[in-house]
Amino acid sequence: MRGSLGAIAVRTALAVALVGAALLGSFGLGFVWFATRVALSDAPTDPRADAIVVLTGGRDRVQGGVELLEEGRGRRLLISGVHPSTRAEDIQRATVGDRTLFACCVDLGHRAETTVGNALEVAEWTRANGFSSLIVVTSAYHMPRSMVELDKALPGLTKIAWPVKRPDLAIDTWFLHPTTAKLLLHEYVKYIVTRFGPTASLYRSSEIATTASIR
Repeated sequence: MRGSLGAIAVRTALAVALVGAALLGSFGLGFVWFATRVALSDAPTDPRADAIVVLTGGRDRVQGGVELLEEGRGRRLLISGVHPSTRAEDIQRATVGDRTLFACCVDLGHRAETTVGNALEVAEWTRANGFSSLIVVTSAYHMPRSMVELDKALPGLTKIAWPVKRPDLAIDTWFLHPTTAKLLLHEYVKYIVTRFGPTASLYRSSEIATTASIR
């Protein structure tokens, strides 16, 4: 009897170990796929859409959005997730471009504090303006998760990814840089949670932007 119980325990432990190894292997392969996808992502050569949205988090993102607007790639620009104390004049001083565009064609969203908030803020703005296509500007490593959230908030709407790569992160050779690899791993975990998590409408109301939050 004891021998039988011991054999069952060994088989159970072996099965658990095999399942754990399979899950760990799948996670590892998934991470390599994710990191490679980010490393190989490039901005399209001739994007065209109704409007442009920038998910804030760095000057390079905002500068990219301003340049796209200046080139006529979209009719209007939303910079989502701007700090409540930041004014249009502050962003003008931090970027290079046509200052008159800020008076006519740039809106600032001040409510979003997370990627979910960004998606909801963008959705509110897009519907209010009747846009049917967007160029989405954010960091390359942030783009996969952002697109998932935007697809949940705006299903069926055409979205063109415009990934921004910071030179100091060395995304293209992430496997040679522990800090970049750690950043990508952290983002991959959040991507998985987002990919298989609830739709944006199920998040708490504090995440939701209102028209009054957009200037």
